[in-house]
Parts: sequence; structure tokens; C-alpha cells
Amino acid sequence: MRTVEELEAKLAEPSEALIRDLGSVEGDIIVLGVGGKMGPSLARLAANAIRDGGLNKQVIGVSRFSNEEARRELEDAGIRTISCDLLNDDELNRLPEASNVIYMAGNKFGTTGREYFTWAMNAYLPGRVAEKYKDSRIVVFSSGNVYPFSPVGSGGVNEQVAPEPIGEYAQSCLGRERVFEYFAHKNGTPMAIYRLNYAIDMRYGVLLELARSVYEGRPIDLTMGHANVIWQGDANEMALRCLAHCSNPPQIINVTGPETVSIRWAAGELARRLGKEAIFTGTESETALLSNASKSHQLFGYPRVSLLQMIDWVAEWVQAGGVTWNKPTHFQERKGKF
Repeated sequence: MRTVEELEAKLAEPSEALIRDLGSVEGDIIVLGVGGKMGPSLARLAANAIRDGGLNKQVIGVSRFSNEEARRELEDAGIRTISCDLLNDDELNRLPEASNVIYMAGNKFGTTGREYFTWAMNAYLPGRVAEKYKDSRIVVFSSGNVYPFSPVGSGGVNEQVAPEPIGEYAQSCLGRERVFEYFAHKNGTPMAIYRLNYAIDMRYGVLLELARSVYEGRPIDLTMGHANVIWQGDANEMALRCLAHCSNPPQIINVTGPETVSIRWAAGELARRLGKEAIFTGTESETALLSNASKSHQLFGYPRVSLLQMIDWVAEWVQAGGVTWNKPTHFQERKGKF
């Protein structure tokens, strides 16, 4: 896979299971915060599933749309787009009703120094949205960052483990969850809280960051020596399928790949494919930010794209000089400063 067109097509391939699950939930799908890393491909994936399944529903994508080209691409894919500043109550209230809400709005990058904005986006806005869409199903994008670190041999933490967020970004993510939970209890709204770490495609993510370090001869810090990854297409499919699993009280669903990935091992695999040598600094800690996603695998099956396939694709992409985004994961951060 060497072109953006091939990548976007792959990210938007719906499975029969997705078509079936979207057919089981009535009404349109509105994606709030569609303009981020994952939103455009999630909207296209939903639109393709609707088309392939002959379903009677539409996808509505909501964002500020600072990039008009991205907006046109969504409209060309059959997605209705609405420009909206969600923090503006008048604009929020003018949004159309929809039976199904995918809530992707939030702030992570540049959190340090703009904490006030992060809290507004991640903990104030959810209450406004929850009231606006109190009669809808809501899938709330959240983060595995709300969890404590766990021993690298433990398999990660499951949904029964109490949150212990480190730093203001993770704390605000927990704030988002708690505010949505409050309104779920107040209004009887069915929800699913979708805790993700870390989605990747070839333009961003843990594997790309490792591959570029290897390719450019930069040392890789092993202090955060393990991580979880999942193909963005699989992560988006699971988010959409969560609509069929919204409940009250809301259920929490961890979403990531099945492996606890050794950063040393992954860098070595990438180095072998790139014909380079991986350079390391530091030593692996005994703990890392790791999620156990067994529940989501029981609900949805294992991801369709394997870890080694992701490594193959990322190495090929870097060798070909493919387009990348300046959106680092900060997966190596251990003090919660984003």
C-alpha cells in the first residue's frame, strides 16, 4: 500500500458484521468532531456500510471544517456535512436530531499551557451534547489514558479496573466520561464509553513514530517499553458497532489490539524491513499504559488487520516517502503532559 487513495479505501471497507449491526439500529448517524484523525474515515466507513447494505439512513458529519477540501471529500462520499462550533450553544442547538451519535470531539495535543480549553472541550461540552441528544444512542470516544499503569506481564487493565488518570489531559477524559454518565442517569440515555489506545494508520501512530526514528537514525527511548496498537479501520468499525451495544447505565468497552507490543521488538521488526539498525536509549519500565480489550474482541471479534500486517504497511509507507501527519501520540509520556 503506497498511496493515500489506497489507504483511504482500505480504511473504509465495511464488514458484513458492521452492515448487520448498523441495520439493527434505526435512524441516522451524526458524527460530532468528524474532522480529526479518525473521523473522516469513520464517516466514510459508515456511509459505505449503509450503501452496501441498502440501509435507509444517512451519515452527518459535524466539524468546524477549517479544511474545505476535507469537507468536499466527505460530501463526495455521500456524507452530509455541517460546519459548527460545538462550544457555541446556538450552533449546537441548530444541529439536526439523530438517533445515533458518535461523539469524537475533544482536545489532546497542546494540552499543556491550554488546560482551560482542554477542560471545556473534554468535560464541559459533553454535558451540552448529552442534553441536546438525550433521546439518542451515544457512543462516547474516550481514552485508555484514564487507566493506571499496569505491569507489562499483566495483559493490561480491563474495564473493571478503577481509573487513575495521570495529568490533566487524562483527568479531563475521565471528566468527559463522568459528565456523560451523569446525563445518562438523568435522562435514561443509552450510551457506550469507548476507551481507545492506540489507533494507527500509516500517516500517524506508534508504529510510524518508531519507523521514522529507525529510518532517520534517531534513538528510541525504551522507558515506556510496551504499548497497544490497533488498525484505525478496525477501531472505527468497533466504534460504529458500539451503537448496537449502547445501554443504560452506560457500558465501558476497551478498544485496542490483542497484543502487548514490545517497543524494542516492534522497532527491530521495522528496522529489518527498512534495512536499518534500531538505536535505543534507556531501559524498559516494569509498567506501561496497557488495556485488556478481551471484552471488545468477544463482542466484535479480533481486529481484521494483524500487527505484522501493520508493520509491513508502515515500513513500506516510510520507504516510499508517504504522506505523514504531525500528530504525535506521545505514547512514551509517563507524567501525563501532552
